[in-house]
Amino acid sequence: MFDMKNLGRLKTLHKNAPEAMKAFAAFDKAAFAEGVLTVQQKQLIAVAVALTTQCPYCIEIHTKAARSVGATDAQLAETAVVAMLMRAGAANTHASHLFPD
Repeated sequence: MFDMKNLGRLKTLHKNAPEAMKAFAAFDKAAFAEGVLTVQQKQLIAVAVALTTQCPYCIEIHTKAARSVGATDAQLAETAVVAMLMRAGAANTHASHLFPD
């Protein structure tokens, strides 16, 4: 199912909802613009979120983008560890619902 070529199918979405997709593209550009956080930091955040949502397209796109702005293997590894912790942490805290007062 996962194949980066599938993203080409989004042309249909753009064709049928052009204004919404233009707005989405503008939002994407603004969100990843240099600001208080660097572009690299923002891309590493995006990698962490992509790992937790388990979107293979986002993982590939944002890993490439992070590397293109200088992210190293070590930075990506630490990003992955933080994502792992956040996902496991949610299971940990939700375990509180298993036990009655």
